[in-house]
Amino acid sequence: MDKFEKSSKLDHVCYDIRGPVMDEANKMIAEGIDILKLNIGNPAPFQFMAPDEIVQDMMMNLRDTEGYSDSKGLFSARKAIMQYCQYKNIPNVDINDIYTGNGVSELITMSMQGLLNPGDEILVPSPDYPLWTASVTLAGGTAVHYMCDEKAEWYPDIEDIRKKVTPRTKGIVVINPNNPTGALYPKEVLNDIVQVAREHGLLLFADEIYDRLVMDGQEHTALGSLAPDLMVLNFNGLSKSHRIAGYRSGWLCLSGDKSKAKGYIEGLNLLSSMRLCANVPAQSIIQTALGGPKKTDEALLPGGRIYEQREYIYNALNDIPGISTVKPKAAFYIFPKIDIEKFNIHDDERFVLDFLKEKHILLTHGGGFHWEKPDHFRIVYLPDLDQLKKACKGLGDFLADYHQA
Repeated sequence: MDKFEKSSKLDHVCYDIRGPVMDEANKMIAEGIDILKLNIGNPAPFQFMAPDEIVQDMMMNLRDTEGYSDSKGLFSARKAIMQYCQYKNIPNVDINDIYTGNGVSELITMSMQGLLNPGDEILVPSPDYPLWTASVTLAGGTAVHYMCDEKAEWYPDIEDIRKKVTPRTKGIVVINPNNPTGALYPKEVLNDIVQVAREHGLLLFADEIYDRLVMDGQEHTALGSLAPDLMVLNFNGLSKSHRIAGYRSGWLCLSGDKSKAKGYIEGLNLLSSMRLCANVPAQSIIQTALGGPKKTDEALLPGGRIYEQREYIYNALNDIPGISTVKPKAAFYIFPKIDIEKFNIHDDERFVLDFLKEKHILLTHGGGFHWEKPDHFRIVYLPDLDQLKKACKGLGDFLADYHQA
């Protein structure tokens, strides 16, 4: 076998952008077939547009952002991020603890590359945002998945976390608000996770990209705010909250007690310098995006588009025989359960592929988020109500006589 034909060590790591379902969807699109995409959290195609002041700010700064910035980012951007950390009660963050990135994804990968050696383990939720598992694997580590409990509103199972800590464990990933479930974790659950990390001297990785997309009058608690005595890596950005996924604007903040992580921080600084800097025009809008009074996005309030689409999709899915789902409180994802005995489903990827072929609607199977049973799938409910109604009717019609052989 040619050396370039060897299987990648990421072959077992599922992700939205690869695999037979996406291959088929791309083939159908190339043939001129219209596909309703409910598979990716990209606001722009669904007319969730960036605020005008953000676009204007980038335009005005383009001439001044043609060169490299400091490898960690523009001072104005990091100053605004530092102030946002203060607003979220995340302690002990100064300018030099902040790294801007081309979205959060780049920084997640960087954080794992700077930390892991072969055999090291990171606890990652199941279901997860699959980039976490991929980044751990790419860095030579092992992602050990702890369970989130659907019967408890998809909160992390603390006892399962405890059971999976070993001498090789380096840290715990917490995705809150959660992708793919839309769950929002209460302070009590977060405190329990912090306590496990405290007992075992573990790092905490807080993926909080959806912290400004919270509904039902709930409030998001930053994990770092509960752990001043631990080192927490806090990830956030503008892709979702400000509808600018394509601008690639994210950041990583180191908070808490960093005294025992000097070597790791040196590694992060080196990796940050090696890629020169993040997208400078995108950095230039961070101050505007985070400045001013913090107010709830009207789309998240009753009568607002995200809120009403959440209400519709939750009720419509539960009305389909064989489908049940927990109501999400944040983000714009829902993770329904399908009765695998009723439909004899033993392959969830095949289920979403069959649905795509028949109804031209693209979902993501639960296995793509490292959920072991073939009984879940994720829907992105960003499309407008007419499209969501089409999707739910299509799913109901499809399941009326679906049965895997």
